[in-house]
Amino acid sequence: MEKLPRMFADLIRFEDFELDARNYCLRRSGANLKLERIPMELLLLLVGRAGQLVTREQIIETLWGKDVYLDTENAINTAIRKIRLALGDDPAQPRFVQTVTGRGYRFIAEVIRQGSSAAGKDLARVQSLPAAAAQQNRPTEGRVLKSPTDQLSLESNALAGSFSNTPDHGRSADFAVSEQRRKGWLLTVLAIAVTGLFVLSLIFMRSNAGLPHASNYVQITNDGQAKRGPLLTDGLRLYFSEGTQNHRTLAQVSASGGETTGLSNPLETPYLMDITPNRYEVLVGSSSPGSDNPGSNKASVSITSSPALWILALPAGGVRRAGGVMADDATWSPDGHGIAYVRGNALYRAGNDGSAETKLADLPGAPSWPRWSPDGTRLRFTLTENITSFSSIWEISADGKMPHPVLPGWNQTPSECCGNWTPDGKYFVFQSTRDGKTEIWAIKEKQGLLSRSSGEPVQLTAGQINSLAPTVSSNGTKLYVIGQQLRGELARHDSKSGEFVPYLSGISAEFVDFSRDGKWVTYVAFPSHSLWRSRVDGTERLQLTLPPVQATVPRWSPDGKRIAFFDAAPGKPWRIYLISSDGGTPEPLLNEQRNEMDPNWSPDGNFLIFSYFPIFEKAPPEKLGVFEVDLRTRNVKKLPGSDGLWVPRWSLDGRYLVARSLDSQALMLFDFETQTWTELARGVYFGFTNWSADGQSVYYLRRGREPAVFRLRIADRKTEEIASLKNVRQTGFRGAIWMGLALDDSPLLLRDIGTQEIYALDLQTP
Repeated sequence: MEKLPRMFADLIRFEDFELDARNYCLRRSGANLKLERIPMELLLLLVGRAGQLVTREQIIETLWGKDVYLDTENAINTAIRKIRLALGDDPAQPRFVQTVTGRGYRFIAEVIRQGSSAAGKDLARVQSLPAAAAQQNRPTEGRVLKSPTDQLSLESNALAGSFSNTPDHGRSADFAVSEQRRKGWLLTVLAIAVTGLFVLSLIFMRSNAGLPHASNYVQITNDGQAKRGPLLTDGLRLYFSEGTQNHRTLAQVSASGGETTGLSNPLETPYLMDITPNRYEVLVGSSSPGSDNPGSNKASVSITSSPALWILALPAGGVRRAGGVMADDATWSPDGHGIAYVRGNALYRAGNDGSAETKLADLPGAPSWPRWSPDGTRLRFTLTENITSFSSIWEISADGKMPHPVLPGWNQTPSECCGNWTPDGKYFVFQSTRDGKTEIWAIKEKQGLLSRSSGEPVQLTAGQINSLAPTVSSNGTKLYVIGQQLRGELARHDSKSGEFVPYLSGISAEFVDFSRDGKWVTYVAFPSHSLWRSRVDGTERLQLTLPPVQATVPRWSPDGKRIAFFDAAPGKPWRIYLISSDGGTPEPLLNEQRNEMDPNWSPDGNFLIFSYFPIFEKAPPEKLGVFEVDLRTRNVKKLPGSDGLWVPRWSLDGRYLVARSLDSQALMLFDFETQTWTELARGVYFGFTNWSADGQSVYYLRRGREPAVFRLRIADRKTEEIASLKNVRQTGFRGAIWMGLALDDSPLLLRDIGTQEIYALDLQTP
């Protein structure tokens, strides 16, 4: 790998910018500008060769080396874009970075180099000494300087020589002695300064001896199934979760790659949490209600409650409860004698059998992905804010003191998650999403006197695919990640063939809804989450929303003039909006700081019903329910008897409304004529629901081991399976929750045609 160009000066100035090469810092008029590692190194390379063409090949060799397996084309383009953004440079009329089409880039601004440290100032002073002094202290011809101290000692000798060549003018012997002592004192001070500079340079070189680096992607899995972290390893195999929100299983594969096989267990929709230090057992949860009693269909756990914590033996697959612990996520202590776990917005610890539960802290959000430091002194976890859904990495001491964010202010829109320590505790790796792209980063931990925390995380991955859920092998030489490239295909169930076939030209879209006259369709593009409408034949397409809006569950008004949807973008509460079907500015339905979702129109178009998202709200059932908004007055009222119900659906004829219970194990039916609720169905893990076009039946998605679409007739409660989803790969919003209906009531879904596989990278952690 080439080295970045050596710059004798520490500071490089161009216009009103100052580039501090020693400290990897870019400033403008004294104010620090944020620039990540790859863009910073590329800027240093370009400025170091100002006026010269720097080819793309030279950039790749300098920044990543020859043996690199990533999308360097995209990585370079991204870095150049971030440099121009930081400098305010226009690529069409560049002042700093000029593109040489097909070749590379050239830094075209005038560059002024100067020293910024005391050593740099002394060096400038040495260079201005009288020629005689410089000649006197010039090294022997051909001498090689073997270390930084050789150069510093020469500079000291030159500086001392400048005093020794001062004319005498007949001084007395006492004055000569005094002068000699003065020389000795100066030489002592210089020696101390040189020693100090050497120690500082040693600390700097030790702390920056090399940056962590990941390279050589090797694909481990090749089964095409959606994957979910964490990735766990016993050294020989990797363990992970596969599937979607509707159907999830546990799987395993050889750490060197091969065929993926299932990990037997009796739990519905299970997910992994952590592996014991001895690598014999894993902690497991289940996202399905009633999971505290495997095999039972009896509902017992609300969606707002935490499920039971299980311990699964490897490789046999036997399970047992972790005492009476109920947890959303958990991790083993380094000695294997205890566990830390999260429940709601609180963090706990207990023995490995669930005994001696102790609350460590109440937190300002929902914690997840807890991980002990290898020395057992700290816990790190992902904290998701309840209102904004921003996620960041937090840390707390093992005794529950001093909870705090690890990287405050590092990402303007925090989206950090899912971290793990390297086995030696020197680095902490995690994923972060920036500009819609998710990559793996590492931050160095403080290790002794001659080392320090790196401060800024270092990016480990770059390419076209997203990188998720990092974990490091037990010997610290491999980094395992889930490589993800999201792409879907809209598909309709064909009743004759029993297969799902492309629909509306197979666009990558979900949350499809048709106008009442059947001429228009609205949908949400995936994965961009932008809202569109068009005629059913695909003509007259119009994009209605732009980022950062993440449109979800759009619904046509009965007159076809407006569309209601909710915005699920992070950084703020979910909010329902109305927008003209001809485009324009979305209008908020209400002005409140709660997570609104799932708007549905009344047949006359004067009312909307909706619910709140219980997972984010963390509210008791009486604060949740089904709410009705009068669009003429914006008055809101709660439907009587709807406590604890959510995701309402209004029948097209206006007679009924169907909603789910908080545990998603019951469908409730509201009759607007009698103003009463009755239980429509129970004993199934219900997912997305839709009314048939004639308002006589409800279609619902059954989640679990045997996912399928069912039709439930209101008149006689008769249920029949319409389409099995067991072998159908799905993708979409929040783990593929959506199921829709075509104009003829054929089930619709977003079929997964993207990439989600596990990769291994060589990891170097100096």
